[in-house]
Amino acid sequence: MVRQLDFNAMQAVFTRFRETEAEPKGELDHTNAFTLLVAVALSAQATDKGVNRATRELFPIADTPQKMLALGEEGLTEHIRTIGLYRNKAKNVIRLSQRLIDEYGGEVPSSRAALMTLPGVGRKTANVVLNMWFRMPAQAVDTHIFRVGNRSGICPGRDEAAVERAIEDNVPAEFQSHAHHWLILHGRYICVARKPKCAICPIRDWCLFEDKTG
Repeated sequence: MVRQLDFNAMQAVFTRFRETEAEPKGELDHTNAFTLLVAVALSAQATDKGVNRATRELFPIADTPQKMLALGEEGLTEHIRTIGLYRNKAKNVIRLSQRLIDEYGGEVPSSRAALMTLPGVGRKTANVVLNMWFRMPAQAVDTHIFRVGNRSGICPGRDEAAVERAIEDNVPAEFQSHAHHWLILHGRYICVARKPKCAICPIRDWCLFEDKTG
């Protein structure tokens, strides 16, 4: 049986999140829509900290599709070789840079469908860009959000698509814009996989997790 927080509990949970951090921010360094898109694409199966280390010297010299193409695949590879799957990611970044120039005038589109036509860009990456740069209430579900959603009863679902729908359907509208960041940060630092830090959890009173620690 799927356990789902009721409306009053959801209101309380997200009010508490907002009280804890009113304007949650993503942790990938970027300077514009293009560098955000590249950073998110690079972050698949990698940590944000690892991506930030790799892009610290990359983005100052390649912050547009044109500059990325000028750097070239081999040049890009040298910057990101500390990131998992770096060769395939380098190919995709060069290809998406070319696609942006050829089809979108060098600009990152603000459409999920358009973003998902770019090499290496799936729904999750597209939703992050839509949420963080274009301020749309798009919900990018990763392993952290999937865990928090099911463990707490905030947005349960059998797969990432179901959890995304649960957020869209059940999180009150006033919290939709920041829901993705609140949930991912909660999963990254409090509701961790092996030993959740329930003793310091700000939403402990409403969470449906039966094996609370502390």
